[in-house]
Amino acid sequence: MDRDIEKDLENWKQQKERMPILLRGARQVGKSYVIEKFGQNQFDNILVVNFKLRPELCQCFETLEPSEILEKLSLAMHHKIESGKTLLFLDEIQDCPNAIRALRYFKERMPDLHVIGAGSLLEFTLNDADFRMPVGRVQSLYLKPLSFKEYLGAAGYSDLRKFIEQVDLKKPIADVIHQELLKQIRTYMSLGGMPSVLKTYLDSEIISLGAMSRSYNFNACQIQKATLLNNYRSDFGKYAKHAQIQHLKRVFEKAPGLVGDHFKYSKVDPDARSYQIKSALELLQHAGLVYPIHSTSASGIPLISLMNEKKFKILFLDVGLVAYASQVDAELLLENIILINRGSIAEQLVGQELLAYTPSFEEAKLYFWSRDKKSSMAEVDFVITVGSKIIPIEVKAGSTGHLKSLHLLMQEKNLPLGIRISQLPLTFDGKILSIPMYMVGEVSRLVRMIASNL
Repeated sequence: MDRDIEKDLENWKQQKERMPILLRGARQVGKSYVIEKFGQNQFDNILVVNFKLRPELCQCFETLEPSEILEKLSLAMHHKIESGKTLLFLDEIQDCPNAIRALRYFKERMPDLHVIGAGSLLEFTLNDADFRMPVGRVQSLYLKPLSFKEYLGAAGYSDLRKFIEQVDLKKPIADVIHQELLKQIRTYMSLGGMPSVLKTYLDSEIISLGAMSRSYNFNACQIQKATLLNNYRSDFGKYAKHAQIQHLKRVFEKAPGLVGDHFKYSKVDPDARSYQIKSALELLQHAGLVYPIHSTSASGIPLISLMNEKKFKILFLDVGLVAYASQVDAELLLENIILINRGSIAEQLVGQELLAYTPSFEEAKLYFWSRDKKSSMAEVDFVITVGSKIIPIEVKAGSTGHLKSLHLLMQEKNLPLGIRISQLPLTFDGKILSIPMYMVGEVSRLVRMIASNL
């Protein structure tokens, strides 16, 4: 299946002043698949150095001199390495920290060679206090689960993706198309964007020629989700001390049900100490299994400068895994998923989509706004920036719902534009841009379109 990040890799390949890449992201989001596919399609050959499968290859990096490293690798793996023709892929690179250190010297002394590193638990090495990242000599790209638009392409609905990307505010979306796209976004919310789940889904396709319809085995997808979650649990011992594992398990099990709520350590385990839950949560963040959404005052940009680190919510890695954790029958999920868990799955979807469409070279961050005054409680689900504009976003799982908090924030901060994301069609009343859930990927484009006409 095609991934949007492949275009970024192709652009990187053509750059004259390029740096080695570290492709970062949680386990099982498709990092190795993307790199190997890129290598096979764009180069004469690819050399995959997997430090987990062949730990002895770490000896090649006892020196940091690129020419010596390549000579040893070439002889050890019986593979000729040529600049401009070979993609050198250092897989599971966290198992060889010297290989990460060596990347800066590839940039300085052998810039014509294309080098990419990746690893399933890379973030733990990069965040180790004793490890010094070669800043300014290595470029990071971030890969996440498939977005909704990537799902459309993988499922054979590229025409719907193209339609979404060309929609503007001047022509309403026909109801028949709107309903079809709502059907597809519900399917995506049920499945999620994990490559192995989508592959299971697409491989199970049965086409009825008489009715010209498709059917799929959703139960097989549920089994694949359970396998993924079990694999993540089995990783805990690789990056946590024995005393931490019980708290990791607790946070991991609770996290899908806490999406949309203010994170309180006592909600996870009232008998554990706050620092124990905090430590476990940080480990899960490094693993890419949860993402924090921090509170911001939204009084100016950058939003991070006005962030409250102690006040936050979380997203889980993938909406399909959150749906699975809801323990609702797979067929019922398709019908009612947007409203399940008080709409928290809808909030997970929107947050996950906002992360997915952040440029791959940026480490995505999400924010929300809230006011805790007893006489005037208010909360807006997301606050983003488009250019120099602060844009508040309210998610409404149902087709109805007031926007009191959204209007309050807009009035208080003098913001000219707010966004509602719901099942309603695309509309703009001069102040509130109403975007259907299947068009989260077009938020920035539509905001810029409106800004150019204001």
